[in-house]
Amino acid sequence: MKLILVIAGVFLTIIAYTQAFNFPTLEKDKSTNETPPFVKVLKKLHQGPAKATGFANRAQVTTEWITQKLDHFDSTQTETWQMRYMINDEFFKPGGPMFIYVGGEWEINASGITYGIFVDLAKEHNGMLFYTEQRYYGESRPTLDLRLENLKYMSVKQSLADLAHFIEYQRETVDELANSKVIMAGASYAATMVVWFKKLYPQLLNGGWASSAPLMAKVNFLEFMEVTAKAWHLLGGEECYQHIENAFLQYDEMAKNKRGAELKAILKLCNEFDVYNDLDVWTLFSILGMGIFGGLAQYQKDNDISMYCNYFMSFGDDVSALANFLFLAFGLSEGCIDATYKNVLTFHMDTSYANEWARPFFYQACNELGWFHTSDSKNQPFSRNFPLELSMALCRDIFGSLYSQSNIHQLVEATNDVFGGLDPQVENIYMTHGSLDPWSILGHGELEGATILPNASHCQDFDSISPSDSPEMRRSKERLAELVREWLAD
Repeated sequence: MKLILVIAGVFLTIIAYTQAFNFPTLEKDKSTNETPPFVKVLKKLHQGPAKATGFANRAQVTTEWITQKLDHFDSTQTETWQMRYMINDEFFKPGGPMFIYVGGEWEINASGITYGIFVDLAKEHNGMLFYTEQRYYGESRPTLDLRLENLKYMSVKQSLADLAHFIEYQRETVDELANSKVIMAGASYAATMVVWFKKLYPQLLNGGWASSAPLMAKVNFLEFMEVTAKAWHLLGGEECYQHIENAFLQYDEMAKNKRGAELKAILKLCNEFDVYNDLDVWTLFSILGMGIFGGLAQYQKDNDISMYCNYFMSFGDDVSALANFLFLAFGLSEGCIDATYKNVLTFHMDTSYANEWARPFFYQACNELGWFHTSDSKNQPFSRNFPLELSMALCRDIFGSLYSQSNIHQLVEATNDVFGGLDPQVENIYMTHGSLDPWSILGHGELEGATILPNASHCQDFDSISPSDSPEMRRSKERLAELVREWLAD
């Protein structure tokens, strides 16, 4: 499914305020089913790096396929599948290094290896650029469907083994790459993969760049909304923060007092929404808090938050302001919003690939990673109405009773046991984070050697060095270039 940024010109005429601004709209995607609002906002939080327009055709990017084992760790398992990857060899000279851009929970595209700082580094070092697609995402489909018995091959270790085989295959089959060194880069979860690859296969990776990598697997990721709150408070100001908090308090009061008809009318909710069903209420508030405000904070740049706050405060009342935020996010001009738990559950129960990323990534969340965004912290204004219980119910209802809360905690802790959590003990990995990235709390800070970019958010450092970079951003990119030179010189 695709969630792309669409320019929505919104001219503010309320209370004499007039200003146009851009709002990221969640559009319909390639899924053959109607995507629930909850899934749309979750997808936005896990989307890949922004696609560049006008760059994909600049170079001749080719698409190839590599045969991978279905199970790298069972010698009796002989089944294989085809993993997709892309190549840009415009700068390559024989013996040059491999620059591997690691895909995450998204479909790879050519623009990922045709522009930006990583491409600039490949050009400097006469490197071959690759973009690898992770199993179960995009067109890299190891099994016929996504039934639970097939999802057992969806694991971090299997995906890392895919990358190891990919490097070995290139060296064995392409003479010019036989002795090539390897540099990797990744964004978000793919950045985590870079760090974890270095831990398990240090001999195959000379150096890596991890942008916005969450290193710790964590079930109750309540800090996500805390950093989201910090971003809105710092960039939007105290007055805006108070208006947002007041809006959520009023909606919380409606839900608490079971004023379902009023909620449906104001937010244009479909009739199926049941204010007496906690799961429906939690789903709705998750969309409003995590989805809209979390999503805007995660990808904020320049003066985005300030403009959003001006819009929010232009309304006569905070209840209307939050409703209009919701309508803008979904581009809603007619119809209703299905915020029911049943709609989310039905979507994830589809075992075909029709719904693309949703089922496999939620399986990873329940089985290995956690990272469930919740409202369980008091240090945020977005209500307490999307607790951990919502995600735990989804894990159990989608994948069965084995996925109890206690078992999920054990599975997630096992991931930290393998990869070290916040102490992965790896060398030659450069980590960067935005100071206002809600994911940054699960990664390294300055004390651990990471570079923290002031007021930046999630994965905002992939563009080429440019005059528009802040001094800190420019220094970070220059530092990355220095490190790559050192790694390749060793």
